Parts: sequence; C-alpha cells; structure tokens
Amino acid sequence: MDWFDEMAAALASGTDTDLADLELPVHVRDEILDLARIASHDSGERINAPLLCYALGIAVGKGASLEELAKIIRARTDA
Repeated sequence: MDWFDEMAAALASGTDTDLADLELPVHVRDEILDLARIASHDSGERINAPLLCYALGIAVGKGASLEELAKIIRARTDA
C-alpha cells in the first residue's frame, strides 16, 4: 500500500466515506498528476497545483468528467 492509499483509507475510516469512492485508478492518478504539473509549470507557482486539484475534485463531484476538465485546462495553458 502506498502513501496515498494509506491516507485514503484513513480518510474513509475517519469519515462517513466509502473507501471505494476515494480509490484512484492509475489513469486517473496520471491525469491528475499531469494537470498538477501543468498548473505548477504554466503558472510558475507550485502552490497552484494543489489548488487546481482541489477545484478539479469539486467539479468532478458535481458531475463534470475529468477528461472534459483536462481539455479545458490544456486549452488555456501552454501544455
């Protein structure tokens, strides 16, 4: 179990969240990490990476697809 999986398990057990809702398939992890990289490099500020990831999570939670969001981010950056 890697660090993320441990933290996801801790979050699930400490809240009323199903662990399955927090698990991230490899392709989703890769996409999120790439978008975080874009946020950091394109903006020149590393702090924008976690902020963007948080905003992505909110948007996905409200029904947007990660693929749709990734297209929007890439269209507005140098990526």
